[in-house]
This record gives sequence, C-alpha cells and structure tokens, in this order.
Amino acid sequence: VQLQASGGGLVQAGGSLRLSCAASGRTFSTYLMGWFRQGPGKEREFVASISRRGITTSYADSVKGRFTISRDNAKKTAYLQMNSLKPEDTAVYYCAADSRTSLGEMAPGSADYWGQGTLVTVSS
Repeated sequence: VQLQASGGGLVQAGGSLRLSCAASGRTFSTYLMGWFRQGPGKEREFVASISRRGITTSYADSVKGRFTISRDNAKKTAYLQMNSLKPEDTAVYYCAADSRTSLGEMAPGSADYWGQGTLVTVSS
C-alpha cells in the first residue's frame, strides 16, 4: 500500500482545511487509517483514526470537536476535515495505515505504511 497525503497549506486562525490520503492497492478497507502530526521541535503525535468500515473514530483531546476523520473505501481515500484551526495546529500531517489494530487510537509504532506528509501552517 502506498499513501499520498495532500491538502495542506497556509490558513488563518479560525479557518478550515481538508486533508486527503489516497491509497494504492486493493486492501484499503482492511486497514485502520489514522492521521498524525509533527510540529516544529515536537515529536510525532496521534491526531485521529477511523476503523476499517468507518464506523468508529478516535481523536486526540486537542482536536476533539474541531477535526473530523472520514473515509471512502470505494475511493480508497481517507480525509481529515480541520475546522477552527489554531496556530498550535501548525505541523506536518501524516496519514498512516495499520493492519493489526481494528479500532481506537493508533500507535505510531503499529502503522504499517505512512504517507509522505503535508504541511499545514496556521497564521495568527
């Protein structure tokens, strides 16, 4: 599976962006999909994940109520809708696929595949 993240950019605080993660291969629906981010000088952190059929989602406390993860298995794409963006959301955002975890928060070490990252910059 190859993952291609896109949709990052520069946005003012309070604005919105939607990230996409397009997957190649035939087994997209068998993976828990997740988003992580890594801000300047920070470690990579979990943002959100969605179960294989898109029924169950998990979010980091810092993004609950502002971000929404979704997926379209027919299009083999996962999304991260980000609203009410804050300067502290500035980071490189990575999508990931995990074949072993069925639901819940994805641990970075359990991801089988990573996208290349897309930069989100939120100006104050």
